Amino acid sequence: MKKKTYMTALFGLLAALAVALSYLESLLPTAAFLPPGAKPGFSNLVNLFAASFMGTLPALGIALLKACFAGLTRGLTAFLMSLCGGVLSTLLMCLLLRRQKRLSFIGIGVAGAVCHNLGQLAVAAVLVGNRSVLGYAPVLLLCALLAGTLTGFVFRAVYPALRRIPNASHFITMHKKDKKGKE
Repeated sequence: MKKKTYMTALFGLLAALAVALSYLESLLPTAAFLPPGAKPGFSNLVNLFAASFMGTLPALGIALLKACFAGLTRGLTAFLMSLCGGVLSTLLMCLLLRRQKRLSFIGIGVAGAVCHNLGQLAVAAVLVGNRSVLGYAPVLLLCALLAGTLTGFVFRAVYPALRRIPNASHFITMHKKDKKGKE
């Protein structure tokens, strides 16, 4: 019971952090040379953490909560873009984390950012009704490279400290062992 309570509390804290970071990002003005809505993706750090330490479902839950918050504060378009980009990005990061020996956290961060932007572009193309928005793809891919590198670098830097949090690593390790089986 203690483990379940801990995981629920951790999920709540991570969801709140992701929403707060998402909100703070929405306050940042877009640079003149970037496409509309391009942001650094700081809240993706939370998704990467949740995917790494808690698993796929909690990470997807955080992506869904971020999308709902975007929808409540910025409307339906923001909800759809956040949902599509966040879910695709989270699913890809979860898949890549399982093969972490082949790809670094920076590579996972970049792949997640690229997938997030591609998901948003797909939603934009559907909403606009034509593929003209795909012209933003090269610029958004460059933005994803930069943002994903930053996300992966920060996560790689804090990962060892996160593993040493008293009690947290015990519960997280138990979660991963429970999921894999006997170990």
